[in-house]
Amino acid sequence: MFKPFFGKKNAPAPEAAPADQRLRTLEGSSSAELAAEMLTTPTALTQLSHNEARIVVSYMLPHRIAQGTTFIQQGDSKRTDFMLLVLDGEVTVESIVVCRSSPITVTVLGPGHVIGELGLLDGEPRSASCTATTELRCAILTRAALKRLLDDDPRTAAKLMMALSLRIAERLRESADKLRMYAQLTQAMQQEIDRLMPS
Repeated sequence: MFKPFFGKKNAPAPEAAPADQRLRTLEGSSSAELAAEMLTTPTALTQLSHNEARIVVSYMLPHRIAQGTTFIQQGDSKRTDFMLLVLDGEVTVESIVVCRSSPITVTVLGPGHVIGELGLLDGEPRSASCTATTELRCAILTRAALKRLLDDDPRTAAKLMMALSLRIAERLRESADKLRMYAQLTQAMQQEIDRLMPS
């Protein structure tokens, strides 16, 4: 289903390739260079150097996803072993919330965004659904590849894990801010209702 490497054909399987051979395999691959550049953008993981990003990319798998395909399903607990980096195209992120039967659009993400990193790290059910709004070109990092990276290059793996942790922490803070704003709005609405309808 996935090509084993960006770049050269007939490369050895990722499990068998030593780190220096992985990097040599990327040479001349414009897709691999694009993935490394995208991995270090503000929408992805700016904490990685370009060389570290190239090392991470050597563990990733290039993939295309057809327009309209829902590749992450909210609540799915079986396919949580990957994250992807969008190289080209757009993804609609949707969530079904309590008291709604149809999903609401949370955001639309484009090139340079990392998707699914929470599931990659904790293996818990997916928290939202992701659908390819257009045809997608992406790079996928599986949990098995992440484990190989941890064995082969612990320093780069640690930086990747730290970058992912910081990204998740940033999203958690944004959610906390939204929740606080929602609580204030709810309180203000309740006060207005109480004022208009005295008991």
